[in-house]
Amino acid sequence: MVPLIVLKDVIRDYNGKVRALDRVSLEICPGEWVAVMGASGSGKTTLLNMIAALDQPSSGLLLVDGIDLVSLTEEDRARFRREKVGLIFQQFHLVPYLTALENVMLAQYFHSMADSDEAAQALGLVGLEDRAAHLPSELSGGEQQRVCIARALINEPKIILADEPTGNLDAKNEDVVMGIFQDLHRAGHTLLFVTHDPHIGGQADRIIELNHGRLLPATSHAEGEPPVRALRDIA
Repeated sequence: MVPLIVLKDVIRDYNGKVRALDRVSLEICPGEWVAVMGASGSGKTTLLNMIAALDQPSSGLLLVDGIDLVSLTEEDRARFRREKVGLIFQQFHLVPYLTALENVMLAQYFHSMADSDEAAQALGLVGLEDRAAHLPSELSGGEQQRVCIARALINEPKIILADEPTGNLDAKNEDVVMGIFQDLHRAGHTLLFVTHDPHIGGQADRIIELNHGRLLPATSHAEGEPPVRALRDIA
């Protein structure tokens, strides 16, 4: 299978002093669910931002869906994000004076093709069709995160990138949100999660771990859980 995401010897330095990623090589296949784990400051969010074209490597190869992200202009990078990636953050980033429906439609405005019916369908996918007219302040934390997921899905991206998507949720809402991600995985979406939570990471097909910007060797899940597939060497 041709990888959807390829990193080869990716380095990210900041101000010539801090190395956030140190020669990271990685492949992710279409439809795979990968959890990225590691301590704070290990480079997890930097890796996510690279794949989302929100940041650029200092050196190395970065291909997503056959596109060389290193060579793109800023305009092309914005187009790439619109067309290929759905982003979900721990902080919900909802506009407080817009309804749930309008917050989802924001993602469509970048395509100049806002469609309230499609936005309503996206809210229905995450179980919020009856909350479409509510403002963020009228929604629970779990409901706000589900609005963010609907917003990420509205343009049917190939890749869903999530940075600590359950970090602000209680156990009940965490289960609801993770159930949605499991459904997306079964539907064939490629998922890449940053998480500190072993329980969340353990639901992925594979866990990769970063330590001071370096990718650690793959390990197995705990006994009784599915084995983690080893990283393939990139020629």
